[in-house]
Amino acid sequence: MKTRLIGFAMALLATSVVTAQGASFPDSHAVVLSGSQAKQLARTAHTSAEFAQLAGFYEMQGKEYSRKAAEEKQEWERRSLNTSGINQKYPRPVDSARNLFEYYSYKASEAEGLAAKYTQLAGGTIHPN
Repeated sequence: MKTRLIGFAMALLATSVVTAQGASFPDSHAVVLSGSQAKQLARTAHTSAEFAQLAGFYEMQGKEYSRKAAEEKQEWERRSLNTSGINQKYPRPVDSARNLFEYYSYKASEAEGLAAKYTQLAGGTIHPN
C-alpha cells in the first residue's frame, strides 16, 4: 500500500513538473484581456485589430480549457478504476471528474468557435502557431 502511494505521489510530481515546464505564455506583444474586458470589446469592436485581439483572447481561453479538460480526463480515468462500493452516493468522485471533463470540453469548443469567428472578422489568420 505504501509503495503504491509513493509511486502515485512520484507520478503526480513528475506530471506537475512537466506541465509547468510546458506551460505556454502569451506573446510579448499580445494584450491580455479579462473576461469583462473581452465582453465589452466584443460589443464595441469595429476594426480588424480589435477583432484580432478578441480572437487571440478566445484562442488562449480555448487552450486553457483544453488543458483543464485533459487533466480532468486523466482524473476521470484514475477514479474510474475504483468504482466499487455498495453504498456509494451520487455524485461519486468518478461522476464529478466526468462532469468537469465534459464542462471544460464544452467551454473549449465554445471558445474555439468564438476565436474562429473573430479571426474571420479580423480578415484571416492572426498569428500562425
